[in-house]
Amino acid sequence: MEKLNEITEKISSKFTGITNARDEILQLQREVIRCASLSIRATHRGEFEKAKEILANADNMIDGKREIFSAYPELYYAGYFLDAMKELAEARITLALIKGEDIPDPDEIKCEYSSYVNGMGEAIGELRRYVLDKIRHESFDGGDEVLDRMEELYCVLTSLDFPDAITRGLRRTADIARSIIEKTRGDLTLNIAQKRLSEKIDSVVSITKEK
Repeated sequence: MEKLNEITEKISSKFTGITNARDEILQLQREVIRCASLSIRATHRGEFEKAKEILANADNMIDGKREIFSAYPELYYAGYFLDAMKELAEARITLALIKGEDIPDPDEIKCEYSSYVNGMGEAIGELRRYVLDKIRHESFDGGDEVLDRMEELYCVLTSLDFPDAITRGLRRTADIARSIIEKTRGDLTLNIAQKRLSEKIDSVVSITKEK
């Protein structure tokens, strides 16, 4: 039974290490998701440099935990951290598109492809928020361009027709994105039409007063 005791101790030691590493990964996940949220908020406020700094801080936190992923790769692919990577991808893509820049390459930002494409899908929701802010401030300049970018992202999502086990639920993300795009197109079209109508009414009133 000595052999059994040795095996038990070895397994227990391994499980203890994984448990401790998991706790660290969960803490890192929460911090990274928080950074992504703060970066998106800064982006919507037009504070682009601040958004970049926040993302850089998130990268530093991740780099500081790389040894955990190397020691326990099962944690890396278990989904604990993939969601955080998705949030970071969403923040980076949102920042790039609102600034009118090319979106980052997933390899350059060290992002898993499944997390990247799902982050791309969620960035469509942030672009809708950007358009609605423009509508709220009665500024429609660039609205069509943003809508075009949303459509381009959606085309990418629908072109990746692979099992959900590989894409981690991309089909559902794409379905939600389609709905968001249609709502945004409707909102933008309606408000532009209302603005044009208002301008015509103001023009008629102005002409009538001159007479």
